[in-house]
Amino acid sequence: MDDLTTAARTADSPGEQRRLRTRESLEGLSLGDAFGERFNFDLQQIARMFRTRELPEGPWKYTDDTEMALSVVKVLFECGGIDQDRLAESFAERFDPRRAYGEAACHLLARVRFKHPWRTEARQLFNGAGSCGNGAAMRVAPLGAYFADDLDAVAEQAALSAEVTHAHPEGIAGAVAVAVAAAWAIRLRGADPLPRGADFLDLLLPHLPDSFVRRKVEEARSIPREKHVIQAIRALGNGTAVTAQDTVPFVLWCAAQHLDHFEDAMWLTASGFGDVDTNCAMVGGIVAAHVGAAGLPPEWLERRESLPDWPFNTNL
Repeated sequence: MDDLTTAARTADSPGEQRRLRTRESLEGLSLGDAFGERFNFDLQQIARMFRTRELPEGPWKYTDDTEMALSVVKVLFECGGIDQDRLAESFAERFDPRRAYGEAACHLLARVRFKHPWRTEARQLFNGAGSCGNGAAMRVAPLGAYFADDLDAVAEQAALSAEVTHAHPEGIAGAVAVAVAAAWAIRLRGADPLPRGADFLDLLLPHLPDSFVRRKVEEARSIPREKHVIQAIRALGNGTAVTAQDTVPFVLWCAAQHLDHFEDAMWLTASGFGDVDTNCAMVGGIVAAHVGAAGLPPEWLERRESLPDWPFNTNL
């Protein structure tokens, strides 16, 4: 991570800056993912941790959220955009069931690994409806950072990245929403005052497709920052259903409250329980896009397992 912080100080070309902000978002996504994954133990211990902000013991292992985000970044760095066939190939090649993939993803990626066409397989999930799960949204924040200079490209490329595994319109809408949020997080670096709450969510809405996800984001605008997280969960969900529409609106509400403070954003998100690792991965990728490498807490990074080098070994 020290190398990434140094790079942040020395990046001078547009290409270097684009790669840097993508990696910063990826680091935040992975850090949130690994942090959230640790909230799977005794509830009394968790309650104490929330009172004292006591960090879970390390090491923190990342899950499928990060594993798939690594492939997204690899394809972006190699191709300059989403090549769906290469992305499907990378997802299948790197598929490791020990990373807590969901049942549908396990089925899909195993078949893609054995050369079944991803387009057919993704569309056949859930009796032909395609997946509306939160898996496309959980991995997409670095893509939003990569294309932050062009919001139309953010939406288009996020949709392409989602379709490889999530053919349902809601699954695609969730990915677009998180990617656009990460892009705006980049664009708002140095903003004074920084848009928060409804003001931040208002920036996203023009780029979101008509969907249940969009309607719930509109509803999230009316939940004030000072309201307890339980009230946000009642209105928006918390990922318990593992769908985009049950996850992404809550995630965006959390990110909108603490866009400039990674730790506060993580503790708020985790306090909502539900699909904690995925919720924190999304918020982590968005907030890290705003605060950069310098805004990620070193003690947290020391506890998380290191990211591999394979996504970054390209000269593009």
